[in-house]
Amino acid sequence: MRLLVLLIGLLTSTYVFAAEPFGRASIEGAEGIVPGQQVHVVVDVFAPEFFTSPPQFPLFDVPDALVTMSDDRTQNLVQTIDGVQYSGIRRSYAVVPEKAGSFQLPVVEIDLGYSSNGNSTKAIVKIALPTFDVGVSSNQAATPFAARGLMMTESFDRDPASLKVGDALVRTVVIFAEDTQAMLIPPVAFGTTAGLARYEKPAVLADDVEQRGIGRSVETGSTRSETVVYTVSDTGRFPLPAITYPWFDVDEHVLSAATLPVTDVVVAPAAVAERIQPELQREKAPASRVWRGWLLVILLCAIDLAVAAFAWWRLPAIHTWAARVRQRRRNSPRRWLSRIRTIIRVGDELALYRGLQDWSGTLGYRTVSEWVEAQACPRLSAQVAILERRLFRSRDMQLDRAALASAITLPMADGRPPKRALPDLNPTAEDPLLRPL
Repeated sequence: MRLLVLLIGLLTSTYVFAAEPFGRASIEGAEGIVPGQQVHVVVDVFAPEFFTSPPQFPLFDVPDALVTMSDDRTQNLVQTIDGVQYSGIRRSYAVVPEKAGSFQLPVVEIDLGYSSNGNSTKAIVKIALPTFDVGVSSNQAATPFAARGLMMTESFDRDPASLKVGDALVRTVVIFAEDTQAMLIPPVAFGTTAGLARYEKPAVLADDVEQRGIGRSVETGSTRSETVVYTVSDTGRFPLPAITYPWFDVDEHVLSAATLPVTDVVVAPAAVAERIQPELQREKAPASRVWRGWLLVILLCAIDLAVAAFAWWRLPAIHTWAARVRQRRRNSPRRWLSRIRTIIRVGDELALYRGLQDWSGTLGYRTVSEWVEAQACPRLSAQVAILERRLFRSRDMQLDRAALASAITLPMADGRPPKRALPDLNPTAEDPLLRPL
């Protein structure tokens, strides 16, 4: 009888406990990992029914390694276990080990919300990330840069063999590599050339860049673009040194090198423009024409004196008017739009957010959120939300500065600032009801 009761309890207990969320983790290509190689740690999170709030994947620290969220898109999964259908979300971490050894990854806690019997339930899923080993290849350099499909290209803004003294030559070298991040791509060593002054601009880094490979297939990777400006002040032939860029090929497990050949810069003397002085034929003018000329000169001088006297008399008013004109031009919507786009392009994120606050206040809005809501632009809302998240919460999302700049436009010609919920604290004296008697 006791055995029968026990069996009935076991059978009914499967219906008492509801399905719970769970997770799992794995490593893509765990064999043959070398220092500098980007290791993809794939994490799957599952919940019964569906998610009511997305899982929050936290970043973590690993000694002697760089950890970031992979730029791969989030994948949605569906799996049925014991008759229960689970919804899943897959994200990847990118771990770049800096040296050889065994790397123990921590246990991550992922916050999420899911539906349980029609109710939204909060949960924390703990996932133990796997361990991986990093070996040293005999072909790898002491300071490695590991990637796939690296290509190096260069371009000039003009023909290097047809320069003149005083010209400037702009040289751009682009490094493209797959399965890495732009911030990990080392700089290019350009070398020096006697007789040429060189100025290097800051490097431009970009991820998720599509480029056609050798087989004309489109590959996605990261780029580092470096620009050098050469100036010439003397004639002659100046060879730019060849460039050798070492890197470790993860596919072939060999140390490779991308190269650019020597480029000759040929400078010729600057062209001198020869001017031909015109020969004027002088002829004697009649006396009446001479007097008319003098009268015209005297009349113009009198007009200049009158204008100067009037300007001197009205000088304060003219200065006030000119200052108002300059102020209006400086604070025009187009000038404001140009300044805010410049801040978006080159400023840091805190200066960018302050610029958005100034822009919103100029248009008559009290806050950035009020201005974004009035624009009804999903692209603008998304980028401002990412900016606020990076400033005040987490830096796990990448801000698209180009998308943010293009989403900000001039207000309509008949647009009016929003009506404030509260009256002004300091009404102006221009209100006839508030003027002193």
